[in-house]
Amino acid sequence: MPKPVVLVAEELSPAALAVLKEDFDLRYTDGSDRSALLPALADVDAVIVRSATQIDAEALASAPKLQVVARAGVGLDNVDVSAATKAGVLVVNAPTSNIVSAAEQAINLLLACARHTAPAHNALVNGEWKRSKYTGVEIYDKVVGVVGLGRIGVLVAQRLAAFGVTLLAYDPFVQPARAAQLGVELVSLDELMRRSDFITVHLPKNKDTVGLISDDALAKAKPTCRVINAARGGIVDEDALVRALQDNRIAGAGVDVFAKEPCTDSPLFNLENVVVAPHLGASTHEAQEKAGTQVAESVKLALEGEFVPDAVNVQGGGVAEDVRPALPLTEKLGRIFTALAQATASRVDVEVRGEIASQDVKVLELAALKGVFEGAVEESVTFVNAPLLAEERGVEINLVTSSDSPDWRNVIRVHGVLPDGQRVSVSGTLSGPRQVEKVIEVNGYSIEVDLADHMAFFSYTDRPGIVGVVGQLLGDAQINIAGMQVSRNVGKGSALITLTVDSAVPDATLEAIRSEIGADSCRVVDLE
Repeated sequence: MPKPVVLVAEELSPAALAVLKEDFDLRYTDGSDRSALLPALADVDAVIVRSATQIDAEALASAPKLQVVARAGVGLDNVDVSAATKAGVLVVNAPTSNIVSAAEQAINLLLACARHTAPAHNALVNGEWKRSKYTGVEIYDKVVGVVGLGRIGVLVAQRLAAFGVTLLAYDPFVQPARAAQLGVELVSLDELMRRSDFITVHLPKNKDTVGLISDDALAKAKPTCRVINAARGGIVDEDALVRALQDNRIAGAGVDVFAKEPCTDSPLFNLENVVVAPHLGASTHEAQEKAGTQVAESVKLALEGEFVPDAVNVQGGGVAEDVRPALPLTEKLGRIFTALAQATASRVDVEVRGEIASQDVKVLELAALKGVFEGAVEESVTFVNAPLLAEERGVEINLVTSSDSPDWRNVIRVHGVLPDGQRVSVSGTLSGPRQVEKVIEVNGYSIEVDLADHMAFFSYTDRPGIVGVVGQLLGDAQINIAGMQVSRNVGKGSALITLTVDSAVPDATLEAIRSEIGADSCRVVDLE
């Protein structure tokens, strides 16, 4: 039998190649040369890239045998994940390869900002000896605010603790007990902005975090505060940052990432109290080595038909055929659970009922956790790191199985308890021969709604006229309703509206609905 073919389109370390060379036929090409790449893909089973190779729909169409695209790094900007998924091609990356390097870059920028390292260097090489002009500040005994206490944020906090600082953190998805173990005080974002001498950002970039460090947030900061962003461009509003620096409302900034990259021209470049770098967070030999070996291991697993923990789209191998269709459903239920909870649960139970409960369904627990933390933490969430994320945040996870499912062939339920004792639950099923994904229960309300990219849930005191009000406000916002269902708890006089809509519901519209109907809760979730 011929060996599967692995195309190496960009440079990999000898250690990464060693993982593959015994069991696979390794071929090499210059992935940045399109005329060389496309014909080289014709008969390969896997391709490994870094950032210079574009694996788009055209490249995928040129690779009829392709099973795996592996990106030796964290981001996937150069891989069309949607097109790969439609083609049945597994996409993997190396989500934890750069976390130490990224944490160290944040510390590097913080120190350089505190001691004016960049302008002092420039002055000296230009023949100017200006010791008094570049007098800096010590880190010792200062207050450092960590915005986002995920894996990288924790590494930063642990390293800063050695400087003798007081550590604050803002992260609504971390339990206070977990923060206390790290010697970190959890506070609101407003309090963190007011108290911190240094602020370092370590959040994922999504619709909730873009522009989080805004004019309003920076207006609360001390004039001696310095802001560091080595996470993702756009979380710190660059225009707002420039205004705060020019008006001397903050003392300095360290910026490794930009809203649009590559960035070679910015008002930040003209400010002497700013240290900038061209997105060097992952640019260490060690991070590059880890990225290569991690994706090589994933390629090996995939081509050997094993379960691939770091897959970002289609999960392959190691899962029973009857269980596999439930993976994406369970992950989406986890995302809905987090949207409903708006906080980290102290306990999450995953119930699997019906015929599939006779199979090994442990992977569904992982899928639920992956969904629970997706978008709520800075790092990429995978089947491997999801349990660790739960452990780090003090979340107890339990899997419950039962063959008893009187109403549906199979039911998956994700439910949990929040620190304040509130209970949150969501259940789903795969219906009919086409395995249509449905939500069948939310917080005790029985419903039957097809899963959609955009969903909204409004709970309120049951009374006439509410449906019309909700429809009118969504119509005023040009939000088209695809489906609506009302479920009532007659004994408690409460009701739940579940909506599927064609586009995301703006915050202003959501707040208007909350106000007009006196809603107990208004929650939206975007699953696209």
